[in-house]
Amino acid sequence: MKKAFLILTACLAAGLVNQARAARNIGDVTVGVDARMLSVHVSANTPELNALALEAFGSHGRYHLVYGPGQFNIRFTLVAPREVRVDITKGASGAPVHSQTVTGTSDRNALLKAADVAVERTNLQGLKGYFASKIAFISERTGKREVYVSDLFFGDVQEITHDRALALSPRWYPDGSRIVYTSYFHSGFPDIFEINLRTYQRTTFASFRGTNTGARFSPNGLMVAEILSGAGNPDLYVGNSQGQRLRQLTHTDAVEASPCFSPDSSRIVYTSDAAGGPQLYVMSARGGAATRLPTAISNYCAEPDWSRGDPNKIAFTIRIGRGYQIAVYDMRERRSKQVSRAPYDGVEPAWLADGRHLLYTARTPQESRICLLDTETGKTTVISPAALGSVSAVSVLDPR
Repeated sequence: MKKAFLILTACLAAGLVNQARAARNIGDVTVGVDARMLSVHVSANTPELNALALEAFGSHGRYHLVYGPGQFNIRFTLVAPREVRVDITKGASGAPVHSQTVTGTSDRNALLKAADVAVERTNLQGLKGYFASKIAFISERTGKREVYVSDLFFGDVQEITHDRALALSPRWYPDGSRIVYTSYFHSGFPDIFEINLRTYQRTTFASFRGTNTGARFSPNGLMVAEILSGAGNPDLYVGNSQGQRLRQLTHTDAVEASPCFSPDSSRIVYTSDAAGGPQLYVMSARGGAATRLPTAISNYCAEPDWSRGDPNKIAFTIRIGRGYQIAVYDMRERRSKQVSRAPYDGVEPAWLADGRHLLYTARTPQESRICLLDTETGKTTVISPAALGSVSAVSVLDPR
């Protein structure tokens, strides 16, 4: 059981497990318009930015795009290089709501930051913006699995590694200055590497005997959690942000995987098969007793991601029949809910900043793409372009 779980976990991360159900093309999952959605008319003064603005708001489960006046009209104007002004008015009356000029690192980034302003100014729910997030991901565009970074909608794409080796699970440092990832580069065994995104220098982060996987920084930037098997069993370790002063937190015969810190960095959720199959456990980041989360939704619960936008929510992958979907455990309500219902596998969830939307890998036997999911309505939008080939293992850097 443990060996099978370890192999399956690695294959899920690599995107190598084929879905047993009949294959279908990956596509959008649409939902009907309801009273909770805001109708908005969105436009921009250049074709590229207009397309980007429509893509952004069209993927957001809170908004319904209309051609005529909506409840809000949102106009973006490129006023100078890397500067976009957003003007928000109300419905047919055109009464002004808000106007602001935003500066970004590029025209696209300025537009996305301005769109985040529009989200926050048009919502009484207090939703945060997430359009200006950056992402790290794995693409097979070159025929090898390399690490890339881009904006949320796959603009300004940069290939970060050229290892020509199997790469897995890139994760951001909180300030966006570096990324850690697992790779079979050089040794042919899974080691953890770090890339400085200012110098693009790669260094070895963890290369102990056995397997070195799952590295993830704490939100406060002071710690890193990782899974090491040097002692003979894949266990959870925590060290400082340089990967030093490691402490072993689990000492079981079970297989541990996929650690993720709570938003306040005080706790860690991870996967373990201590109960006979993969389930979710939480423990203090300082160690101590672990508590199994009462997810009660599947005999396979893995790949947890703890929401920064809503600390009560943990997204994770579940097995349903012969496939995989995304679920969310609500710690306040102590119950789980399946949030993706697509005719393809959904794995590797990664929360966006508002605590409502997340990204995940959608996978068929032929390909994998990154989708944006509204966990409240189930609306799914494919956002990774076909030109990047199979894409997986996305990691989110919240807007700054």
